[in-house]
Amino acid sequence: MYFINHLNISLAALGAITLGSCAQDGKRAEVNPPNIIFILADDLGYGDLSCYGQEKFSTPNIDRLSAEGIRFTNHYSGSTVSAPSRSSLLTGLHTGNTPVRGNKEYRPEGQQPLPQTTRTIAHVLKDAGYTNGIVGKWGLGYPGSGSEPLDMGFDYFFGNNCQRHAHHYFVDYLWENRQRVSYDEPVYSHDAVTDKGMQFIRDHKDKPFFLYMAYAIPHAEMVLPQEYLEPFIGKYPEPNPWPAGHSYGEQPYPRAALAAMITHLDSDVGRIMDLLAQLGIDDNTLVIFTSDNGPAVEGGNDPAFFNSSGGLRGTKRDLYEGGIRVPFVARFPGVIPKGVETGHISAFWDVFPTFSELAGVVTDVETDGISLVPVFMGQADKQPKHEYLYWEFHELGARQAVRMDQWKGVRYNLTDGNRDIELYNLDNDPGETTNIASDYADVVARISEIMRSARVASPEFPFPMD
Repeated sequence: MYFINHLNISLAALGAITLGSCAQDGKRAEVNPPNIIFILADDLGYGDLSCYGQEKFSTPNIDRLSAEGIRFTNHYSGSTVSAPSRSSLLTGLHTGNTPVRGNKEYRPEGQQPLPQTTRTIAHVLKDAGYTNGIVGKWGLGYPGSGSEPLDMGFDYFFGNNCQRHAHHYFVDYLWENRQRVSYDEPVYSHDAVTDKGMQFIRDHKDKPFFLYMAYAIPHAEMVLPQEYLEPFIGKYPEPNPWPAGHSYGEQPYPRAALAAMITHLDSDVGRIMDLLAQLGIDDNTLVIFTSDNGPAVEGGNDPAFFNSSGGLRGTKRDLYEGGIRVPFVARFPGVIPKGVETGHISAFWDVFPTFSELAGVVTDVETDGISLVPVFMGQADKQPKHEYLYWEFHELGARQAVRMDQWKGVRYNLTDGNRDIELYNLDNDPGETTNIASDYADVVARISEIMRSARVASPEFPFPMD
């Protein structure tokens, strides 16, 4: 693992940002730090944006982020399902080290909490003078668990404490900070979340802020207001009968619904960009858009029809590329050059050190991440690289994966005693079609050792390797 260090970045290189001498743990250096908006979609695949090849609908506003910034083609989510992916994002630790490693449910409302001693990226930014907000889906605790957003470094929260609750879009209550807000009539939660997020930007435009917009779109259920759905009805042949796995809502147009949901999300990204310009803070705001894992097949969703995995193998719950490789675009005028595409291999756990560096913070928090600031600044030749990326998944018989340069190792069915590793060369086989493990025994041996040593045992999430 790595300690987060401070790079001495010049004023000329970073424009408005000036990182000064080293600071004490959690303290600001002399710095004019950027605002940070991190927009996280839910179950949006690598191929679900037109800037990543989607042809059946378009996402012009997210495409604009890409055109005016940087687009990553080898970026990976924290996990192949929601809660561990978000745990990885906030802690800077991969799923062999992060506290929450699966979608462990608590009734009546909530999921496995983070330990109360956890130091998240929000804690670090708060100590650096940021005001932090989260709108949308939390999924890392339950009310009263000591792991609500306000316990984990955030100053404001609005949305769904429980990810299970977030997967139904028309709701009769949401949470604001620690208060349950009830509605006389069901509200479309996505729009309520967007409105609160935009108000947070207005309220905090005069000082540094971090806004984590944890959207539920396009996670099933495939349901949204009729006015958003109507323009897409009839554009696509709808399956009859619906695909296996349909379980949410009563949507007779699931393909139209997916296109409508992502298009509506894209339009909200445009509204956020317009607001930044109106408030005069566009040039000092980093905006990132990504997804928590690959596309799902639940709720009538049909990722094959939309090529939602972008030609990659697998979907949500897979550790093949389609389950974990996700879109990642970042825009920061004057800092990130326009129209850059990078093949730099990166993951959610890189976000923690990246944001820390941009805020001018030195901290002793240990992470698995490496700051992306050099590649953001167009200095790819100075960008440190990972020796490897590691994932583990605790459902479906237990799974592991390692990305190491061009090599990808995957191991399934550990619960059944399997220890055989599939090996793929992603440079010439990005679809993971040909297992070449028998040809590269030395590479397989190295990946096997990583799968053994990269992780620590978790009593909450026992694993066959323990």
